[in-house]
Amino acid sequence: MNENVKTLNKLITSIFYDLTDIEKKIFAQSQFNDISVNEIRTIQAIGVKEPRKMSEVAMDLKITVGTLTISINRLVKKGYVKRVKTEEDRRIVIVDLTEKGKLVYQTHEKFHYEIIENIVSTLNKNEQKMLIQSLENVCDFFKSKYY
Repeated sequence: MNENVKTLNKLITSIFYDLTDIEKKIFAQSQFNDISVNEIRTIQAIGVKEPRKMSEVAMDLKITVGTLTISINRLVKKGYVKRVKTEEDRRIVIVDLTEKGKLVYQTHEKFHYEIIENIVSTLNKNEQKMLIQSLENVCDFFKSKYY
């Protein structure tokens, strides 16, 4: 394994773990200290635009509806999410964020934008384009190889 591969592996792994750790710490020290990183990701997948079907959210998170149901049950109990069955077909469950859930969503979005703004501010336009292209290549690789 060449040195570049070793360095990239170390950096990507470090970034992934650091980001998860920082998210845990930020939310643990906030008014939302009862929420896990996975629950935050569920809230992000539900989004703030309009209520969504459980099956859509599960697909976005790449988990089963059964796994999502467990997370949604916790989030409903904690007051972050509301769940409604549709009148047209009672088997279809719609989820939406409560005001408390929307605050978590906005807090998490702000956190990510601050990180990105700090990263981008250290790069010139050409470096920004190169970073975007590199990350798009990584995303494309993951999609073609693992999905």
